[in-house]
Amino acid sequence: MTHYAGMVTTDWSECLAPCGPFDMIAFHYPHLGDRVEAIFRGYTGNTITLTQAMAQIMELLPAPLDRRQMDAYIDSEYEVYADVVALREWCRQNDILFMINSTGAMGYFQRVFARGLLIPPDALAAHPAVRFATESSDPQFMLPIREIDDKPLQSQTVAQRHGIPMQRIVVIGDSGGDGPHFKWGARKGATLVASLVKTSLLTFCRRHQIQIHHHWNPGLTEACPAEGRPYGRPDLDTLTTMVGEIMTR
Repeated sequence: MTHYAGMVTTDWSECLAPCGPFDMIAFHYPHLGDRVEAIFRGYTGNTITLTQAMAQIMELLPAPLDRRQMDAYIDSEYEVYADVVALREWCRQNDILFMINSTGAMGYFQRVFARGLLIPPDALAAHPAVRFATESSDPQFMLPIREIDDKPLQSQTVAQRHGIPMQRIVVIGDSGGDGPHFKWGARKGATLVASLVKTSLLTFCRRHQIQIHHHWNPGLTEACPAEGRPYGRPDLDTLTTMVGEIMTR
């Protein structure tokens, strides 16, 4: 089994990439765009569960998305924020387990990796509602996320499997949908990094008395407001230096 110095477990949608987990649906069915967006905001704002959101989404679709549709969406719309590809490569070079822990469709990530757009993570946790046949580029560990409370469970599973101490884990998230992941990290002694933080995550953390340790803004070149205070955009070197220090604890 591969030995890792530590672990970065991160959300994807609107955290590392300017997309939502249901955007491919609005891409192929534009008339559903507003309804899909409302459903997405509902569960990231913790007003409906992911299970409820997915049931509402599936009711809108005439049929599940196939591989051809997913590829068409990726060809047209795929994008990640600045520094994300470099962060993934830095983790690989420094023996840090990189885990994508997202409510996005597992099939979306499968096709992103198969097309060589991002080095596959060491572990992927994603929603299995859309999942394609096994690809050679699939991560070794592919775990289901059916509810936002599954995020910490799957991070815990991967960390325990590799014997990674909690004090060497970095959790990255942006919205209230990452709240349970942050709550778990805070309880266990992990470091919490908010990427392009949303009010919903700030509200969740305030309600549960959770301290966010660092802010990262990988898609911005200017200051971004948080809780009424501006904060600058740490560059990749700043983030990786911070992560590297955590991995020596």
